[in-house]
Amino acid sequence: MLHPTSNGERYELTSPTALPKAGGFLWNQKMMISITCRGYATAQFMQPEPAKYAHAPNLEMKTFMQPEQNYYAHHPGRFVYVKDEETSELFSAPYEPVRASVGKYVFSVGKSDISWTVEHLGIRVEMTFCIPTHDVAELWTIKVTNISGKPRKISVYPYFPIGYKSWMNQEAEWDQQLGGIIASSITPYQKADDYPKVKTLKDKTYFICETPPVSWEAQQLAFEGEGGLHAPSSIQATELGKSDARYETPTAAVQYRESLKVDESKEFRFLFGPALDAAEIQGMREKYLSKAGFAKAAEDYAKYIFDGRGCLQIETPDKELDNFINNWLPRQMYYHGDVNRLTTDPQTRNYLQDNMGMAFIKPNVTRAAILRSVSQQEKNGSMPDGILLIEGAELKYINQIPHTDHCVWLPVALEIYLNETGDYAFLDEQVKGMHGDSYTVFERFSRAMEWLLSQNARDHRGLSYIAQGDWCDPMNMVGPKGVGVSGWLTVATAYAVNLWAGVCEQADKKTIADKFRAGAKQVNEAANKHFWDGSWFARGITDDGVTFGIKSDPEGRIWLNPQAWSILGGAASPDQIKKILPEVDSQLSTPYGVVMFYPPFSQMREDVGRVTQKYPGQGENGSVYNHAGAFYVWAMYSISEPDRAFRILRQMIPGPDEEDYVRRGQLPVFIPNYYRGGWKAQEKKWERAAGRSSQLFNTGSVSWVYRCVVEGLCGLKGEKDGLAVRPQLPKDWEGMKIRREFRGAVFEVEVNRGEGKEVAVVVDGKKIEGNVIKDFGKGKTYKVEVSVPRE
Repeated sequence: MLHPTSNGERYELTSPTALPKAGGFLWNQKMMISITCRGYATAQFMQPEPAKYAHAPNLEMKTFMQPEQNYYAHHPGRFVYVKDEETSELFSAPYEPVRASVGKYVFSVGKSDISWTVEHLGIRVEMTFCIPTHDVAELWTIKVTNISGKPRKISVYPYFPIGYKSWMNQEAEWDQQLGGIIASSITPYQKADDYPKVKTLKDKTYFICETPPVSWEAQQLAFEGEGGLHAPSSIQATELGKSDARYETPTAAVQYRESLKVDESKEFRFLFGPALDAAEIQGMREKYLSKAGFAKAAEDYAKYIFDGRGCLQIETPDKELDNFINNWLPRQMYYHGDVNRLTTDPQTRNYLQDNMGMAFIKPNVTRAAILRSVSQQEKNGSMPDGILLIEGAELKYINQIPHTDHCVWLPVALEIYLNETGDYAFLDEQVKGMHGDSYTVFERFSRAMEWLLSQNARDHRGLSYIAQGDWCDPMNMVGPKGVGVSGWLTVATAYAVNLWAGVCEQADKKTIADKFRAGAKQVNEAANKHFWDGSWFARGITDDGVTFGIKSDPEGRIWLNPQAWSILGGAASPDQIKKILPEVDSQLSTPYGVVMFYPPFSQMREDVGRVTQKYPGQGENGSVYNHAGAFYVWAMYSISEPDRAFRILRQMIPGPDEEDYVRRGQLPVFIPNYYRGGWKAQEKKWERAAGRSSQLFNTGSVSWVYRCVVEGLCGLKGEKDGLAVRPQLPKDWEGMKIRREFRGAVFEVEVNRGEGKEVAVVVDGKKIEGNVIKDFGKGKTYKVEVSVPRE
C-alpha cells in the first residue's frame, strides 16, 4: 500500500482510498501548493500578502447581495477525465471526481515533484507536476498511453477549477493568442484609500496549453451541468461548449480527441497560475511551456531543494527512521526557514524557531533572521508579536493579540546558531533598531532577558504575566485584565535566562552571567512556591486568582509544557523529576505521542479561553501536539532519558506498519502539527479519530525534532571550541552510523556499545581526551569511532 523507493527519496501510495487525505507539498519563496492523493489542492502565493489563484467560495455578506452568485460549487482540484469515444465509458485521474475502481493506482511524492499513474479501461494516465524555482506557476504534464492491445479513440479533459473570484468583477474566456483560458477579476475593496493597494494585484488566473485543444469550457456551471462533478453534462456531448464566463464562476476545462494506436502515447503540457496581465502570461509561456522549458525548470527546482539538505545522514536499526531523517525532515525544516510560512509578519516565536533550524542547513539565514528580529525590538527591551519582513507590512490577525513569550525564543535560536558556527563575534555586531536606537547583538539580548525578569513581565510574586496568550495562543482569557500568570512562561523564562547566561560565560562576561543566573534562580523559586502541585507544575493562575492545571481539575488537569520546561530551566529538582516523569507516562502518553494536556476540555471554561472550545482531542485541546512533544523530547535528552525521548520522537513519524499509516492517514514525508487525542477508555466517543493526522505541515516542531536527532540521539553537538560527542542510543540499539557535516568538515562516525562506563572517542585512530573533537580543518573528512556505555 505504501512504500519508499530504493533511495528513499520518494514515497508511493498504491491505494486512493486507504489514506484519502494523504498528500505532499511543493514550495518556493513565492508560493506553496499542497495536494492530496485524490487530486484536491490548496495553493497560495505572495503579492506581497498571501493570495490565491484558485479560490475557495466567498461567503462574505456581499455574496448574499448577489443572488445570481449563490448557486455555485467549488472543487479545489486538478483533475483529468478520460472518455472512451466508442463506449462512452468514463473515468478520471488521479481518482476524483469519477472515483472509478481503477486497475492500477500509484501516487508518488518526491522531494521536487509529485506524480500519479492510473490505469483503467486499457488507458494509462500519468500526471506529473512541479513548480519553478523563482516564479509562481504549476507545471503540469499529462501523458495518456493506450495499453489495451487494440486501437482506441478517446477524449481527454484536463479540468482545473478556478472557483469564485470576486463579488465585484469576474469573467473568463478562451484567449486564442495566449493559447488558454484566462480568468480575470478585481480584488474587492471598499475604502478609496485601498485602491492603490489592489490595482497592481495579479487578478488574472491562466490555464494555458502547449497543444491547442479541440474545445474548451470557461464557465463552471456550463461544464458540470446537471451531471455535476461526477459526470459533467458537457462531457456527454461530442465537444465542450466553448462557453465564456460573464460574472459567473469561472473554470478551466479543455478537450483533446485522440486516436491512439497500440502502445501509442500522447503528452500534453500546461501552465496554471496567476498573472497581472497578458504580457506576463505570454512571458511565462515563452519561458516554460515546452518540453525543454519543463525539463530546465525541473532540473533547477531539484537543485534548489537539494541545496536545503541537512547536515546529517544516519544508518540505524530503524530503516524507516533513517529515511525520514535523511530525506524528509530536513526538507520540511528547510521549507519553514525558507519561506517563513508565506506571510509578511510571522509570529516572532515562529520566525525564530523556524530559522533556528536553518542553522543546520544555511547558518547565514539564521544569522540574518536573528538580526532582523532584534532590529525590531521595542524600546523597553521586549519583542513584538510579529516580525515584519517587507516594507509596508503590518501586524495582522493573531499578531494583534498581546502575547508575552517572544523574548524567550531569542536565546533558544541563538544557542543553536552558535553551536553550529562558533561565531561569537556575532555578539559584537551593532544593530540599528526600528525606533532609531543602536545596540550590539549582545546588548539587545541582555535587554530582552532583563525585560523577562522585570516588573513589566512579572507580578509581585515573580510569576510571568500571560496577557492574552503565551506559546498557547488560544489560552486567551487567563490574563486579559493584566493579572493572570503563566506557569509555562515562568519556567521558560528561567530556561531562556539560563541559556543567555551560558552565552555570557562563553563570551567571557562572567559578572553579567552571574547576574542572569541569579535572576533565573529567583524565577524558579517563585515557580516552585506557587505552581508545584505535589507531582507536577500547574499551567497558570487566572485573573481571578484561580490556579489551574492541578490535581483537582476535572479537565486540563496536567499540562505537558510546564513539566518539560521546568526540567530544561532547572525549576524541577531531581526528586521532582522522579515524580513528574511517571505522571507524564501514565496520563499523557498515547500510542501516537504525548498529548499537550489531559483530560481535554469538553466545554467552555471562560477563565482559560478559546482553547477549551476546540473539539476535544483536536488542536491545542488535548491533542498530540508535536511542538509540545518535541520540547519534552529535548528535555528528556537533557537529563539522559534516551528511551523516553526516542519513544516519543519515533511516535511523531507515521508508520512503519500499515495499521499505523491507515490510522494516521498521512504519508511519512512530514511531521504534522498534531495528531488527534482521545484514546482513553472514558473517551470512547472520541476514540475513533484518535491518532488521525491534522495534515498540517506548518509546525514549530521540526527544528526541535531535528535538533533532538542531531544533538540528542546522535549526540553530536557543537560547542565554542569543537564538536562534543555523546550519543544517547535507545537501549535496544547496539550501534549506529552517522555522517555529520560541521563547520566545513565531515565526520564519519560509527557508534557501538562498549563495556566502559564513559563515552570513549577515537578520531582517525587516536583516542582523544574527553569527548570534544577540536582542531579539525575545513574540507577534511574524519573517521570517528565512539564507544558508549551499555548502561
